[in-house]
Amino acid sequence: MAHHKSAKKRVRSTKKRAERNKAALSKVKTLVKKVLDSKDPANAQESLKEAVAFLDKTASKGRMPKNTVARKKSALTKHVNKLTAAK
Repeated sequence: MAHHKSAKKRVRSTKKRAERNKAALSKVKTLVKKVLDSKDPANAQESLKEAVAFLDKTASKGRMPKNTVARKKSALTKHVNKLTAAK
């Protein structure tokens, strides 16, 4: 257990930050699944737009590495393009 006032504050702030990061990463997974599970190209486009916006926001806040976000965006875009081309 922390004994100093500053150490106690660090414990509190770390806990808060961890909860925020966990929630954001969970939402990323949900949005990615939403895009991948979509069969309709128009619906997939809309889901992709929402997912990309949230991924960019997550990367800008440092919750995910920028390269990981870029890789996810690329994979999702490829998937949606494949759906659109098949239609």
